[in-house]
Amino acid sequence: MKIYHEDITVNTNQGIHLHDISDQVNVVIKTSGIKNGFVTVNSKHTTTALTINEFESRLMDDARLFFHKLIPESDKYLHNDIHLRDCPQDEPENAHSHLASMLLGNTESIILKEGDLQLGKWQSIILIELDGSRNRTVGVQVMGV
Repeated sequence: MKIYHEDITVNTNQGIHLHDISDQVNVVIKTSGIKNGFVTVNSKHTTTALTINEFESRLMDDARLFFHKLIPESDKYLHNDIHLRDCPQDEPENAHSHLASMLLGNTESIILKEGDLQLGKWQSIILIELDGSRNRTVGVQVMGV
C-alpha cells in the first residue's frame, strides 16, 4: 500500500462561506498516482468544517441561514469572555464558529476506485468557513494501490 499526503490551501471569506474543494482534492489524487483505496480530507482548523453534499448556490444560502439560526453569533457564550481567558486581546468572539465545527466535524473519508472519488452525481467535498477570512489548510491523504 502506498500513502501520499499533501496540504491544500483555501482562501476564505468573512463569516459563513462554503467552498467546493473537490477539484483541488482530485489534483492531489492524480499527483499521488494511487488508483484504488481511500482519500481522507481533514481541516486543520477549529472554526471550519467539512461535509459532502450538493454544492448548489441556493442550498449553500440555505445552509448559511440554517447555521445562523442554529448557533446565533449574537448569543452569549463563555468562550467570548476574552478578558477572562489567557489569549490575545484582539482574539475574535467566535464561540459560535467553534460550536458549529464541533457539530459538523472536520474530516471526511471517501472511497477511491480506478482513480475516481466514489461520490454521487451531485456530491461535492465542501469546506465550510465558519469564522474567516483566512487562508485555511486542508490535509488530503490518499492511501491505496
